[in-house]
Amino acid sequence: MSADLSTAAGSIFNMFNNADIKFPTIKDETGQEVELTKGRYGRYMESSDRQVRQQAFTALYNTYDKFKNTLASTLAASVKRDIFYARARKYPSALEAALDQDNISPEVYEQLINTVHDKLDYMYRYMKLRKKMLGLEELHMYDLYTPLVSDYRVEVPYQQAQEKVRAGLKPLGDEYLALLKAGMESGWIDVYENEGKTSGAYSWGTFDTHPYVLMNYDNKLDDVFTLAHELGHSLHSYYSNKNQPFIYSQYPIFLAEVASTVNESLLIDYLLENSSNRQEKIYLINHYLEQFRGTVYRQTMFAEFEKIIHEKVEAGGGLIPDELCRIYRELNALYFGPEVVIDQEIEVEWSRIPHFYSAFYVYKYATGFSAATAIKEQILKEGEPAVVRYLEFLKSGNSDYPLNLLKRAGVDLTTPQPVEQALDYFGKLLDQMEALL
Repeated sequence: MSADLSTAAGSIFNMFNNADIKFPTIKDETGQEVELTKGRYGRYMESSDRQVRQQAFTALYNTYDKFKNTLASTLAASVKRDIFYARARKYPSALEAALDQDNISPEVYEQLINTVHDKLDYMYRYMKLRKKMLGLEELHMYDLYTPLVSDYRVEVPYQQAQEKVRAGLKPLGDEYLALLKAGMESGWIDVYENEGKTSGAYSWGTFDTHPYVLMNYDNKLDDVFTLAHELGHSLHSYYSNKNQPFIYSQYPIFLAEVASTVNESLLIDYLLENSSNRQEKIYLINHYLEQFRGTVYRQTMFAEFEKIIHEKVEAGGGLIPDELCRIYRELNALYFGPEVVIDQEIEVEWSRIPHFYSAFYVYKYATGFSAATAIKEQILKEGEPAVVRYLEFLKSGNSDYPLNLLKRAGVDLTTPQPVEQALDYFGKLLDQMEALL
């Protein structure tokens, strides 16, 4: 009886955020007046024209700021829903209630946050490097997504992309490569953009068919990584469906990004090792550092924000807009460090993040990415024993709790070691980038 009521906050937010909110016009790189949209915002944040980036950033967040009282109310209602269900079901906290479905203890969640805190010096180094490479006196929040090597362009035809992916994933062994080749050559992949085709890329399928990959391949180097990523999902599903009964075949979100990230991580190591082009190496490292920043550091910051606001309400406090802005601003200052100007506008970013209406799941992106990096390092160092463990993990589906399956693959997320290893790999890439400059 409470279910319809409990979805109200998220439904209201989604209607507002996807249908009702309108943004002002700004001037693009050619000086033309264009209406800002959320889709265009992402493109403008990557623009080489700093004035365009700043205009888009200010226009977007000033618009959300006008509605922060309403959006604070919807977010507070969502948090209260989480706490109501936790208390009704006798959980000590909303965090413990959310983690229970995967049999995860709060210590794993808290340990992720603490380990990332301990390694924030890598993020600060990256921000210092970004500031230097962009030639800026001050690095602002709207400077964080523009590519560091904007003048590097390379065409990678699809046939060549397949060859690069197969070469990069060679450490996974003959069995994996044979399946990979079969998938590429027997109609698993819808490769190119087409009229009426949805954007983006994903892997999907049913229990009794092979997986399918949808792509919109555009001959960019990023598309090569997308191919490796989606095939990681596909082969995870293939192995799981072939080796588990239907009820245990669907692996949980906690494990979903492991196989895809193992593939990307192996691919970037291969491409870096086999590239003699300095610009290409810088581009590749920047690509992966950005993935790392967005998946580990940013999602952990989101996870910490969720933890703070839920604990505040559980202790009897309220979530007024000014308090949400203060918490979010302080977290940005902590995670980005002294090299970044924390522009006032960013303090209202919490108001546009849909993930916060499905609390306590974004941390899984950070743990999954970290676990994948640890597995990849084991594969490169140990060879066949690590590959055997990894393939058994892919075959396991949802036959046991996620932490148990990862332990069998050689990764124990009840300790800080996998996250530490992943963050140290981030530091290693930073070393390589600094050496190339």
